[in-house]
Amino acid sequence: MHRGTGPRIVHALKYRGWHAIAREMAERISRLRWPLDVDEERGAVLPVPLAPSRERERGFNQSERLARALAERWGLPAWCDVLERARATQTQTRLTPEERLANVSGAFRVRECARQTLRNAHVVLVDDVVTTAATLNACAAALIAGGARIVSYATFGRAPSASDR
Repeated sequence: MHRGTGPRIVHALKYRGWHAIAREMAERISRLRWPLDVDEERGAVLPVPLAPSRERERGFNQSERLARALAERWGLPAWCDVLERARATQTQTRLTPEERLANVSGAFRVRECARQTLRNAHVVLVDDVVTTAATLNACAAALIAGGARIVSYATFGRAPSASDR
């Protein structure tokens, strides 16, 4: 675990059951300045889905908690049933960037019943942390294939990269 307050907050949400912190995290995310066209046309907020087995282990999806809180702050719907895992993946935590990409390739899909809702939408995809963006990009590919017009990303944190000092 990297040092600093941000990583500790994410760890508390994901692994220590501090669910209420998601509202505070979403409040911080909502402070980000977006281009005017994004502010005006974003239509819904979606979480990165967890594998059902991982959600059962944890008891919740941290990205869904963030997405719901962020949607509430922005006055938008949270579409938590649009995107799903097509297959389980291993945890990305200790994978290289190349392994992360392969791990999540084709791992997400839009539910058939949600395609009409998603059609031509501009959605904001929410995750707790971005490392290589492999997961976000795989989700976005599924959303675009499922009919979304634009996918924007919102995360609470960014994992340090090898080039960070």
